[in-house]
Amino acid sequence: MMQCVHSAGIAGVEGYLVTVECDLAGGLPGFEVVGLPGAAVKESRERVRAAAKNSRFEFPVAKVIINLAPADIRKEGPVYDLPILMGILAAHGQIPALPEDCVFIGELSLSGALRPVAGVLSMALAARDAGKKRLFLPAENAEEAALAGEELEIYPAETVTQITQHFSGCPIPRFCGQAEMAPPEDGLDFCHVMGQQNVKRALEIAAAGGHNVLMSGSPGSGKSMMAKRIGTILPPMTQEERMEVIRVYSSVGQGAEAVRMAGRPVRAPHHTISAVGMAGGGTGIPQPGELSLATNGVLFLDELPEFSKEALEVLRQPMEDGTVSIVRAAARVSYPARFMLICAMNPCKCGWYGHPSGRCRCTEAEVRRYHARISGPLLDRIDIQLHVLPVPFQELSNRAPAERSADIRARVVRARELQRVRYRGSGTTCNAYMTPEQLAEFCVLDEAGQTLLKRAFEKLGMTARSYDRVLRLARTIADLEGAERIAPAHLAEAVQYRFRTEI
Repeated sequence: MMQCVHSAGIAGVEGYLVTVECDLAGGLPGFEVVGLPGAAVKESRERVRAAAKNSRFEFPVAKVIINLAPADIRKEGPVYDLPILMGILAAHGQIPALPEDCVFIGELSLSGALRPVAGVLSMALAARDAGKKRLFLPAENAEEAALAGEELEIYPAETVTQITQHFSGCPIPRFCGQAEMAPPEDGLDFCHVMGQQNVKRALEIAAAGGHNVLMSGSPGSGKSMMAKRIGTILPPMTQEERMEVIRVYSSVGQGAEAVRMAGRPVRAPHHTISAVGMAGGGTGIPQPGELSLATNGVLFLDELPEFSKEALEVLRQPMEDGTVSIVRAAARVSYPARFMLICAMNPCKCGWYGHPSGRCRCTEAEVRRYHARISGPLLDRIDIQLHVLPVPFQELSNRAPAERSADIRARVVRARELQRVRYRGSGTTCNAYMTPEQLAEFCVLDEAGQTLLKRAFEKLGMTARSYDRVLRLARTIADLEGAERIAPAHLAEAVQYRFRTEI
């Protein structure tokens, strides 16, 4: 006897429907899983057998064949434990035949309890889009799956017995809850940063337009302190951005944490990270890296020259395209990677080059070698490049209240609202991602602006990319002032930020 059960899988951040075909045949008893199963899927045989026995079901003495269709896509993870067991029990006649509009996902423990799985939101969306009406899954995944919308009914369960009883007249209550946002992290506020008004201004511009930033300065000048507070002035995510972030985090089993995330993601990997850790990869279906986990948020790289060359160079293509494609023998997947890059570095290996104390002992050749660790093409993709000066004693000793993050954020939100209206329906979310057509339409310069930019282009040796990025930056500065057109003063400030660093 054969029974088909619907489940789902995930490739990258995209879900797809999987049909679990269970056939019980005569002959020597056995248990085979086909359809390109990964190691975790093959091991489901023992989990399913033990879960059935410990849940007081009879495991059939027959040749059990499980086919996971479509058979040409590799299946990874323990997500198919529950549908395999449900299919076997239905095929053996121990439970009624399962309705066509039901989807089952979940990992089984040996006791028959359900454990949470990764990628639930993407799988729930795939089930909804395929016209399925009911989704049975572990209780820990219910809040995440509920984001798929009211069209899909969510039935959370603690054990497989609860699900079998649901089809025998003891229904599981439908999940109707909503995740509560975790409160934002306390203690981080720009009011704690003494002085550095010019850097704060630059970070406000970066947050308002989604621009990349590099800060170079001696130790203790406040680079890391300010970078860690950038998340407190970023605007809230839109619903589309939040769904994208949850899908990425869900693919690595952190969907529940992402559902409760109040602000935008801020990732700060250590400088020992590998290129695979940065871009993504791994065995089987490649997993997202830090670039994707920072999507719609911030990627903070402290001590930038200490990162390996390979880890830094993988940034270049995602910074332009907003996606990262990972090609392996097992699979090819694409993950979103639209992030705001914030970098901090010392001006030399010892950190004191150019400091008024004169304590630097690095030679000019050593300083140049240290700076050469960052490639020119990567620097060309960074809109704002700052030299952060040491904070004077007077500003440190004067504990006068500084501007709070909430006040800065209010200005950032107003500027982003202008951009949202300007780019409505185009897919562009902020000035940093303007298309060439949008640049030509919204960054028109008057004669004085053209003259200023031409002089800067020739004197500073700007590239075509840096020319475009200066225009984007000037557009953001104008938005912060509520100006409809870019003025020469906006252009002058944009040029100053882009070419001010001393590296």
